[in-house]
Amino acid sequence: MALDRDSLGILARALNKLDGGFSQLPGFDPAFTNHERTEEVLLKLADQLQDNYPYFHPLYAGQMLKPPHPVARLAYSLAMFINPNNHALDGGRATSALEREAVGEIAAMFGWKEFLGHLCGGGTMANLEALWVAGQLNPGKTILASEQAHYTHSRISSVLQLAFEKIPCDTQGRMDVDALEQRLARGGVGTIVATMGTTATGSVDPLPEMLQLRGQFGFRLHADAAYGGYFVLAENLAENARRSFARIGEADSIVIDPHKHGLQPYGCGCVLFRDPAVGRLYKHDSPYTYFSSAELHLGEISLECSRPGASAAALWATQKLLPLIRGGEFAKGLEKGRSAALKFGQAIAESKMFVPAFEPELDILCFVPHGGSIAEISARSRRTFEAAAGNGLHLAVAELPVRFWKELEPENGRDTVTCLRSVLMKPEHLQWVEAIVKRLDRAAVDVR
Repeated sequence: MALDRDSLGILARALNKLDGGFSQLPGFDPAFTNHERTEEVLLKLADQLQDNYPYFHPLYAGQMLKPPHPVARLAYSLAMFINPNNHALDGGRATSALEREAVGEIAAMFGWKEFLGHLCGGGTMANLEALWVAGQLNPGKTILASEQAHYTHSRISSVLQLAFEKIPCDTQGRMDVDALEQRLARGGVGTIVATMGTTATGSVDPLPEMLQLRGQFGFRLHADAAYGGYFVLAENLAENARRSFARIGEADSIVIDPHKHGLQPYGCGCVLFRDPAVGRLYKHDSPYTYFSSAELHLGEISLECSRPGASAAALWATQKLLPLIRGGEFAKGLEKGRSAALKFGQAIAESKMFVPAFEPELDILCFVPHGGSIAEISARSRRTFEAAAGNGLHLAVAELPVRFWKELEPENGRDTVTCLRSVLMKPEHLQWVEAIVKRLDRAAVDVR
């Protein structure tokens, strides 16, 4: 059995308890009762959904896809019988309280007690809010991010009609501090994005040095920790990542995605602001939404309006089962992912068939097959990707700077190479490294 079905009995018992809380209501005939037709449609859907990679399985080691924890899936399903809307207390009384509590626990990971924050549809929306606030506070000034930062920052800056510039990276995929300082010296910068785990390589920008420059140049610092934020709990990080995560609480705003390492269904992002006073920037009037109580509504501090209360219920339940503490079960799962990436990197290097890039800072590893030229290596990467899938191993491909491999040099004007990329973000990956390497080696032999 690949998919969990044992937990369905738990959901049935929880649903009975939820239903009991509304037993005083008079009965009515629901509009949707054609269960026979419903089953027919769902069985057809089950057929359609089989046209997917096995994202839940350890042999899927490609993109950033991590299955929700069973408690998150069950809590989300339970809440969906009511379908609360956390835009206003009228639409999501209980789940609004759950959201505040769960978001407070996330903020506490970064050492924040007084803050402003909420859940949103994902990292893109969360970063939009963070940069919107930054633009309101520093109108007309340029936003900077590294060349390996997520492409959404450029798009968001365009939406906000703010200038955006990329800062070069070093050979480890981190923002080049010297290049950053040179750009700051020219002036006009309002905000810098520090990427705490790039989506391509998992590289962590050198936050302590960036904070030092903030003291000198006075910009706003936003930490995009959509991917890597939870690693603040991990205790097996190398020096740069350890130093940077130790000071993430000094950023002006932080974004983190519970639907990545936080074991949540899509879409669940979170944006946090160190200064609660930025809430004044959201001020607006509504003729009907916010007058059921004097208490602050989450919709009054969010650019989004309707937001699923089920996401808050799922996140709250997960964090109750797996508290966000160092040394806890949740933190140990993150540490296993990083250990798996380190073990995988060592194993494929020893296989003599591949060349890893730099040592992973989190749980992402990029590597290339041996080849005579950049063009040959790139072509072989794509063929290996396809052959691995044929062997039941699912990786990803990426286009990255040649300088990330000290063994490679640009040629014929080409300074990027197509590489293989694996995201070992499931705790189970640590026990599956040997099986992954065997299938990968078999694929490498097949394409020679």
